[in-house]
Amino acid sequence: MSQLKSSLGPVLAVFILAVVYSYGDKNAQDRKAGSSEVTILKKKKQPNIVLLFTDDAGYGDFGFQGSTIFKTPELDKFASEGMLFKEAYVSGAVCGPSRAGLLTGRYQQRFGFEENNVPGYMSASGLDNEAMGLPTHIPTVANYLDSLGYQNALLGKWHMGGEDKFHPLRRGFHYFYGFRGGARSYFPYSEEELKDLYSEKRLEENFGGFKEHEGYLTEVLADKSLEFIEKNKNNPFFLMVSFNGVHTPMEAKKEDLDQFPDLKGKRKTLAAMTLAVDRACGRIFDQLKQLGLDDHTIVIYTNDNGGPTDSNASSNYPLSGTKANHLEGGIRVPFIVRWPEVAKPNTTYPYPVSTLDLLPTFVSAAGGDVDEMRELDGVDLKPFISGELKERPHEYLYWKKENRGVVRANDWKLLRFPDRPAELYNIAEDISEQNNLASQHPEKVKELYKKLFSWEAGLERPLWQLKRLYEVKAMERMDEYRTSVKDPKE
Repeated sequence: MSQLKSSLGPVLAVFILAVVYSYGDKNAQDRKAGSSEVTILKKKKQPNIVLLFTDDAGYGDFGFQGSTIFKTPELDKFASEGMLFKEAYVSGAVCGPSRAGLLTGRYQQRFGFEENNVPGYMSASGLDNEAMGLPTHIPTVANYLDSLGYQNALLGKWHMGGEDKFHPLRRGFHYFYGFRGGARSYFPYSEEELKDLYSEKRLEENFGGFKEHEGYLTEVLADKSLEFIEKNKNNPFFLMVSFNGVHTPMEAKKEDLDQFPDLKGKRKTLAAMTLAVDRACGRIFDQLKQLGLDDHTIVIYTNDNGGPTDSNASSNYPLSGTKANHLEGGIRVPFIVRWPEVAKPNTTYPYPVSTLDLLPTFVSAAGGDVDEMRELDGVDLKPFISGELKERPHEYLYWKKENRGVVRANDWKLLRFPDRPAELYNIAEDISEQNNLASQHPEKVKELYKKLFSWEAGLERPLWQLKRLYEVKAMERMDEYRTSVKDPKE
């Protein structure tokens, strides 16, 4: 147990140590799973925290990222009010691992969450879908914020395990409205469809209250967000809106489709789905302003991985690569922070950051002592955002899936493959990763190989894996796929 600090003086002699994660129902004891003792210096006024998190969006499919085709007026305005990060990364190139890293502040490979927990995989025991989820002994950002007195809500996609023991309400969240799996319809399922529906696609409120929504799910998630904000306007809260937009299935409202008469097929549907997400974000921004909370709320928008250019026709321009591979298009994401009195409006941040940094940033802002949390891989971004610290937040960042591995060292990036020579790029000079410098800098390749091997030595074995060998080979070969980096405006 970490020692409580006494620097607040004799006037404030009350220290708050919350180690009981009880949310007031029959599952209270279960919520202790994944809890962690946190040193707390209670602040007089803690900021609210809103994380807007989209799914499978293309890096270039936003106005603030340069698109002239897609319409994102609310997020464009939001970007002008905050700080836009030019080199923001996720810790995994697919949905589940990326979320596991964000929620824990740790490289997910440290606890074996290396693959997506989806049908077609098997656990280390060899049993299909057994216990595939975020290990219950690992604390989440919601656990830490719960101990600091926050009310926490997760809306939308979970994808951290379908079994009850992995449920958000047992991982530090107090309210959940969404679905446990990785994707589902945006429109309600019929009674006939529900009979044979994969259980993790079902919509539920809190624990086990399965009931289909009415309307379009992106808009319903915005409705639920407004309700939660209104209910908790007098309490510090953490709201994570985990949109399933713009993940497949490709489904959009007719009125949104009509906004893009010059587009066709998946590209048209994706534009409409993106517009719906943008509108939902705008409603949340408006609610914060109307309630007088916007000046005391940290709001962050980001995405879970690169766009899958094949399944939803997204554009990662000017990046090469897509979701599921480790080129920039698979792991670099849009990232905006609006933090009053910390992040200067309409500015950019040039250095690499990671979604691993969100947990320590949020916990520190809420009053927790992240210096005591030595197991974290992320860092508190506040001093970097404010300009107090001028150096880079990370000298090294790492990625791994099966035999593929990546290390970014300042502006150098090494990609290791199981079946062909490594590739080396200078990202500052070659954002599209077109000029492989490995043969010109063999010593740099050797140096970064050693860094990657050293990092891997501290990881756990994957908790589950693909069942069939040919599927493993297919995943390994995905890194050979490289987009043409064609500007979608052309």
